[in-house]
Formats: sequence, C-alpha cells, structure tokens
Amino acid sequence: MSEHFIREIEIKDFKCFENFKAEGFGRVNLIGGKNNVGKTAFMEALCINVYAEDEDTFYTTIMYVTYVREKLEYINRLFSLKDDIAFFENIKSYSSKTNLNGIKYKLIHEKGIKKYEFQINDYNHIINSQNFSYTRKLKTSILFVDGKGFTNKHLKKIYSEVQRADREEDLNSFIKEFDNCIEKFKIVDDSPECKLKKLDDYIRLSELGDGLRSYISIISALYACKGSYLYLDEIENGIHYTNLDKLWEIILTISKEQKVQVFATTHSKECIESYARVAKKQKEKENDEDITFIELGKNKEDELKAMVYPYDWFIDEVEQNHEVRGW
Repeated sequence: MSEHFIREIEIKDFKCFENFKAEGFGRVNLIGGKNNVGKTAFMEALCINVYAEDEDTFYTTIMYVTYVREKLEYINRLFSLKDDIAFFENIKSYSSKTNLNGIKYKLIHEKGIKKYEFQINDYNHIINSQNFSYTRKLKTSILFVDGKGFTNKHLKKIYSEVQRADREEDLNSFIKEFDNCIEKFKIVDDSPECKLKKLDDYIRLSELGDGLRSYISIISALYACKGSYLYLDEIENGIHYTNLDKLWEIILTISKEQKVQVFATTHSKECIESYARVAKKQKEKENDEDITFIELGKNKEDELKAMVYPYDWFIDEVEQNHEVRGW
C-alpha cells in the first residue's frame, strides 16, 4: 500500500458522525449500506482530511463537495458571497484523525461575533468571520464525482490533465469498449463532444446520455488524480449493469498504475457483485488484493459503525450469497 493512502479514520461531530472509527482501508474501497445511513458524508469526511492544508483549503473542500453533491439545485443560478458563507456555516463542526492528518474545525459564537477555529495538524488559528478571506484553492488532483459525472466546465479542466499525461488514446479505447459506435472524445470549443462512426462530425456529450458522461468523468479523474485520491458517489448511477464489470476493471487497473486511492459509494447489489467478481479476476491476474468493502450501518444502540471487509472476507461473503448491504 502506498504511504499516502488513508488506512484509518476517526470522525467526530460531523453531520451524522458523533464518535466514529474505521480502519483497514485499501487502495480501492466500495462503501455500501442502507439509504441515508451516511455513505456520502463518510466520503466527504475522508476528502476533507486530505484536502485541507490550511483554512482556505478547508473552506474550499466544504464548498466543493457541497456544489458537487447538490449541483442540480444550483444550475442556472448565480450565487453571491453571502450564499457561499451560508453554505459554509451550515457546517458547525468537524473533527477527523487519520494516519495522515488531524483536522478540527468549529464555528464559534461569542457575544454576537462569529469566529472560525481551525486546527490542522500543527497549525492552529482562530479568525473573525469578518476577516476571513473566503478564498477557494481548488485542486485537480483530489476529485469528488457524483453519479452524474462532471459538468462541462469541470470536465474540460479534468480532460486537460488527461492531455497533459498523454492518455487521450487510452481514454478513447476505454470509451469504445463502453460503446463501439463512438470513435473519439474531444473538447471542441469548450464543449465535450464525441465522434460516432456513422457521422462525419462531432456531437455533444449531453446528447449521448448520463451513463457515458459518468464513464468519461471517472476515467478522466483516475488519470488526473495520479498519486492522490478520488471519491465517487453513487458509482453505478447511469451505468447499465452490463458495463459495470468493465468499469471496475478500469478502476482497479488504472488506480494501481497511477497510485490513486479510490472510495466509492453504492446502494446496488449488482454493483457490489460486479466489484467482487472483477476483484477476484484481478487477484488471479495480477495478485492484487488491495481492495475492501466497507459496510456502514447502525448497531442496536443506534450508533453508526463500519464493518471493513478485506479482500478474502469480502469475496467469501459474496460467493456464499451473504447480505453485505445493511446491518
């Protein structure tokens, strides 16, 4: 396992997490559990821990995952700084500790004055909200992708990383496996477009369905996140079940090659079974066992817990047709 991978995390006072611990993460980690149990919030907590280096990057992470998660609500709406501050201050506290970083944040109200308290590793700072910069420092090496893929603007930026790595042909090859009617993908005049075999010209990606956009977004992100982290929310969304094996094969292969740690959520039994099936093939082919399945659920005391299944245990559970989707 690469040294930069998150192996364990402790989360306190963040959304549905009061006093939560989990350990034993691999390079690729699929997160399952019942609806509304906290799968997306878990990935957000993980993302913040590796993204936040100072108060500006902490603020950036909160804004980034908020807009990614709820972007449909924000389409065609112009937001002011006042809106952004409201989104940011919706998070009252956050605390996480991993084998890599210790991050704490708290919104403080004292005598009508709002302050933000940050503790990021050895860095400690309390700042009046009126003096906070609200500056965003976006990173293209740590990405959070929802089930509908990147917006056109974001996909353009991420595709530039694919070009910088000279992996355009690899991406096109994977796209042909998704749909053999597609010959090439390009950004044409700021618009993501594909060329089909039967057409002389390119057509917009938006005309070809959400599944292809999600597929291209995930593959592009794997190249952009070299040596870093990728978070995939509702990974199966828009992907036909017959394409899930190919998608997992791509994720397991490229993540190993690029040293990317991947966390993904699902609520699909077919997606879990596909993940296990492909992981077993990768084990036989490349002796790759660096995968886990993380099951989130509540115990009898209504406490949120995680069951982390390493490769052997996970494969055995799936092959015996045991339930691994809920507590």
